[in-house]
Amino acid sequence: MARVKGRDGISRGKKPRAGDRPREVYVFTEGEVTEPEFVEYVMGHGTRAQQGRRINHSIENAAVSSSRRKPLPLVEDAIDKLVEVQKAAKKAGLKPEDWNWPQVWCLFDRDQHKDIPTAFSRAKKAGVHVAYSHPCFELWRLLHYQNYTSTFGGVCDDVAARLKRQPGFLQTYGPNGRAVSPEDAKRIKSGQLARNYKKARQYAQQINSVHTGSDQNRWDPYTDVWRFVEEGLDVVDY
Repeated sequence: MARVKGRDGISRGKKPRAGDRPREVYVFTEGEVTEPEFVEYVMGHGTRAQQGRRINHSIENAAVSSSRRKPLPLVEDAIDKLVEVQKAAKKAGLKPEDWNWPQVWCLFDRDQHKDIPTAFSRAKKAGVHVAYSHPCFELWRLLHYQNYTSTFGGVCDDVAARLKRQPGFLQTYGPNGRAVSPEDAKRIKSGQLARNYKKARQYAQQINSVHTGSDQNRWDPYTDVWRFVEEGLDVVDY
């Protein structure tokens, strides 16, 4: 299991004052490649909302099986982690209203999962944060190139195909980019996201605003990955 990056986590080493501690962010991702690489990209290239704040992050389910990479199992594992880290935070003198109170996030997609509403309900009750994309995380990547408001009918392959047709996306794969394989397309390449965050955020908020119902299965298209970027990682641009 990936560990929190940095040496001054809540449960290790010297005990600095509560206000001097970094925020610890524990992330559970449905995808094995794209989402973890996205997190690393944001942490490596992001502009912090407030300079001087430190964030320690960890991809908590890097080594788990595919059976635990579905929304409900993700949330269940995240709840267990949240109980653990909140206990440590209280022992260290932190309070829930502190900016560096630890956070646990789940990043998952609609895909063809049947338990989305249940996963949302359990996460909300426990205090686990969710960043959700319908039909899949590739929509967030696509919005870095263009706005898209029409339904995908829940088919992620349609999003991925549209993403791979974007000239700016293909250029990141070099001369042979037009023949990029599905597996290679999952990788986050330098230049795919740069300088386009605010545009993607604007587009995402526009498409999300039309979804007023409580059934997340019907939010097509939808993505609020920007909330994870800003509220979890304390980043406002990349």
